[in-house]
Amino acid sequence: MAADKKTRVKEKTREVAPSPPGYRAIPIKFRREQASSHFLYVREHRVRGGAGSSWPPDRTLFVLNVPPYCSEDCLARLFSACGPVQSAHLQDKPALSQAPGESAKEARAAFFCPKPVPGFQVAYVVFRKPASVPKAVALQGPLIISTDSHPVKTGIEKWIADYADSLADPEALKLEVDKFMEDYDKKTAEEDAKAEAEEGVPDEEGWVKVTRRGRRPGLPRSEAASLRVLEKEKRKKARKELLNFYAWQHRETKMEHLAQLRKKFEEDKQRITLLRAQRKFRPY
Repeated sequence: MAADKKTRVKEKTREVAPSPPGYRAIPIKFRREQASSHFLYVREHRVRGGAGSSWPPDRTLFVLNVPPYCSEDCLARLFSACGPVQSAHLQDKPALSQAPGESAKEARAAFFCPKPVPGFQVAYVVFRKPASVPKAVALQGPLIISTDSHPVKTGIEKWIADYADSLADPEALKLEVDKFMEDYDKKTAEEDAKAEAEEGVPDEEGWVKVTRRGRRPGLPRSEAASLRVLEKEKRKKARKELLNFYAWQHRETKMEHLAQLRKKFEEDKQRITLLRAQRKFRPY
């Protein structure tokens, strides 16, 4: 009997942990049979005077020291005993706002999103009713993360699941890319329309914004123009090279010179033949 009492006292002492000022420590365990506990530090979400926040201040619970194996769904399940949970959001560091009009899950892309940094995070748990926040702060632990009804994968099972999740569905990926491009084209069209409406209109101080939108687009190069550009680049490159520095450069220069002389000789022969045919050849 005395041994059982000492064991209970020892367990009770072990569950108590110091917490930062204004926070309350709630013990959690990955499995029920574990002897030691991890601690979450919770308080009602509050902001300083004058600071704005998109999190509902009367329905939001701020949580510190969330372990990497505790997901958003797991947090919502742990605190659902205090009342219906509207949403749970994990972040690397505290933030006073989220995307207006949508939750963090809806704003996050399915494929093109940065991988979360492994480590401990902070969380915002939003309840549907304000009365749930004091109940969550007063929770008595330990809370169990992995249960028989809601097991959390670990080890090789977690690696296999992560690998399966990393393989993108081609059709779903194509749909997301098309949606992104549609949104980008729409945003670009709105910016162009806004810039066109503002162009030429003086502001409050009388300044007129000048843009390059009125310039005529450049004409495509013709084949002859492209050849001239290539020839110019070739000559420019040849000037930078060291001429007649190596023996093989001497040989190539002489061979190229002989080839040009032969080409000119053949052209002169053809010109003389043509002049003779036209009876216009007068060598003297």
